[in-house]
Amino acid sequence: MSVRLRSVGMMVILALVVLVGGCSSNSENQPEEQAAVPGTEYRNAEYVIEGQRIKLADGLAEADTSPGSASRIVTRYFGNELKTDLNGDGREDVVFLLTQQRGGSGTFFYAVAALNTTAGYLGSDGYLLGDRIAPQTTVVSRNPRHKNVIVVNYGDRRPDEPMTARPSVGKSVYLKLDAETVRWGIVVPDFEGESR
Repeated sequence: MSVRLRSVGMMVILALVVLVGGCSSNSENQPEEQAAVPGTEYRNAEYVIEGQRIKLADGLAEADTSPGSASRIVTRYFGNELKTDLNGDGREDVVFLLTQQRGGSGTFFYAVAALNTTAGYLGSDGYLLGDRIAPQTTVVSRNPRHKNVIVVNYGDRRPDEPMTARPSVGKSVYLKLDAETVRWGIVVPDFEGESR
């Protein structure tokens, strides 16, 4: 068999592997598509935290950690609201922080967004900021190249400090919401390219 024929055969096999792999889904890690929650209160919308759907009621959701367990997972509206148009549709969307306690000593902070749609608010996935951080501000990026990019500023600990230490290291994360998937993407703050 010629080298050229083997090369073509390998390309066909590779193309089939990519095609078959690209068609498979990972449904157990991806929640099914969310629907907008009718109404005007984003504190009653549904959000996705660590792959689990969380439906807030007045900014609060509670669930058992496992069937029959005394421990509860408590997800709560924290605040640090920012009202801005995240997807360019002219409607005012909301970015804010949620906390989640899972029965241990940790308090995990997540940045979430609620897209203001004609059908109501559509909640995003949660972007994990950290455990027992000290939230500061949530603002629109002032970088002129950033379109619809938000910045969450918070205090954290150095890697060598215990979780009991008071957060003293300033951190910022630049996030952009993909309006189609309602998921956050990280934006490099001083990247010379575009973030559209």
